[in-house]
Amino acid sequence: MQLIPCPWCGPREEAEFHYGGQAHVAYPEDPSALTDEEWARYVFFRDNPSGPFAERWSHNAGCRRWFNAVRDTRTHDLLAVYRVGEPMPEVTA
Repeated sequence: MQLIPCPWCGPREEAEFHYGGQAHVAYPEDPSALTDEEWARYVFFRDNPSGPFAERWSHNAGCRRWFNAVRDTRTHDLLAVYRVGEPMPEVTA
């Protein structure tokens, strides 16, 4: 089992967390002005890099807060964890 370091609670087993998708995806300023294709692109299309990737996580079985984590998609290693609203830390994989 992998330990995920919650920014508020400290390291906990991954079973306590819920994956929330790609981090730093801005909500459209005027969603009603989007075409169906633009809305579908916002809802369904996400990056899929090989290497460091910023993700959203929720500590469902603990403090229930959302936070961001940078995970290396090749190794599944967590490279950094930071609170929502904080800038993404520099990481090297």
